[in-house]
Parts: sequence; C-alpha cells; structure tokens
Amino acid sequence: MSVDKDTVRRIAKLARIALDEGRVEPMAQELNGIMDWVAQLNEVDVEDVAPMTSAVDHALRMREDAVTQGGAADALMANAPGGEDHFFVVPKVVE
Repeated sequence: MSVDKDTVRRIAKLARIALDEGRVEPMAQELNGIMDWVAQLNEVDVEDVAPMTSAVDHALRMREDAVTQGGAADALMANAPGGEDHFFVVPKVVE
C-alpha cells in the first residue's frame, strides 16, 4: 500500500490535525516508510510461536476467594466530599 499526498491530506483532515502544505510530502514519505516496515513484519515466520500477553513469563499471584464483611457504605461515604443515597456526587463533566 502506498500513501500519496491526497491520502495524507485526508488523514490529517479526519484526525483534525493542521498540516502545512510543505509537510505533506515529507509526511507521505514517513508514512510509506512505516507501511514498508509493517510489510516486513509479514515476512517473519511465527508458525511455531505461541501467543503471549507479556514478554516476561510469569503467573499472577492467586488469593483466596473469600466473602468479606461488606455493607460498609456509610463508612465509605464518610470519606466522600459529597454523596446522596450511598452514591458519590461529582461535578457534571459532560453537557
């Protein structure tokens, strides 16, 4: 896949990034370099490689799944700056 100037302009518009006209060609070259590097990854033989979630082989420590006392809503709400009916009250952040 090749990234041309029009594609760079479209990506910049979709990402809402201000991109000067003088940076369009260098950005296209950089993106093409990245795409070439990603294409090289397809050449790597990973047939016998097991999927992993970490580069370090370790296991999580397990703890006993025990029932705790619970029902401490009043104690938790004592530390809250504001609350109502055992719910935390916070300032509105989305309008």
